[in-house]
Formats: sequence, structure tokens, C-alpha cells
Amino acid sequence: MQETYIDIMIQSLAKKEKVLDRIMELDELQKKQLENPELEVEEFDRVVEDKAALIEQLEQLDSGFDKLYDRVKELLQNNKEAYKDQIKTMQDSIRRITDKSMEIQVQEARNKDLMTQKFARIKSKARTVRTNYKAANQYYKNMMQTGVVDPQFMDKQH
Repeated sequence: MQETYIDIMIQSLAKKEKVLDRIMELDELQKKQLENPELEVEEFDRVVEDKAALIEQLEQLDSGFDKLYDRVKELLQNNKEAYKDQIKTMQDSIRRITDKSMEIQVQEARNKDLMTQKFARIKSKARTVRTNYKAANQYYKNMMQTGVVDPQFMDKQH
């Protein structure tokens, strides 16, 4: 029974690696979207939602792994030699997971900077549009108040 828990823990770590790989792919896609001046908001939102679902999946995998580890921790500590292959497999997987997590943090920081720049450009464009709208509106109001007399028909028969 304990060995089954250990096998499940190894499978859980493998699933976590795959989820992290998918997050890295989505981070790369998000980078391309943020660099694209023709950014489609719906596509960007979809990527954000996909990443949120993957993060939730990671949390579930972590929680399940921790619960299993609590059940077999004593067995693993007391029988290191008997389980050395499984322990090594888990350690290697945890190293890869840590490396991927660090890479994701770097990607996320880069994407955050790109997003900040993107929003600054959008805000600037909105400000320009708003200024142009105000100027056009003011011009229209001024033209309406110039006092130009419309052509009038004069009746000279009186």
C-alpha cells in the first residue's frame, strides 16, 4: 500500500511538470500577444483564464502530494536504501520542477513589464483621442456661436 502512495507521488510530480510546461507555453504566447500592436483582448483573456485553471491544477497536485508524503514520510526516512530509486526519481523531478518554476517567474516578470508598457501606450492613445475630441467639440461650439447671419430674403414691396 505504501509503495502505491510512492508511485502516485511520482506520477503527481510528472503531472506537475507537464502543467508547468503548459504554463511556460502560455507565457510565451502571452509575450507574443503583448508585443503585437493588434492585440485581441478576447484571445488575451482566454490565455489568462487558461493559466488560472492550470495554476489551480498545480495547487491541487501540491495538496495531494503533501497529503501522500505525510502518509509515507516515516517509511521513506526509515528505509532510504530500500526506496533509493524512487527517492532519486522524486528528487530529480523536484529539481526540474524548481527550475521550471524559476523560469516561469522570469517569464511572468517579463510579461508584467510588457503589459505595463502596453497599458501605458493604450492610455496615451486614449488621452490623445480624448484631447482631439475635446478640440473638435470646442471648434464646433465656436463655429455655432460666431454670429454668422444666415442669408435672408428681403421683401422690398413695403
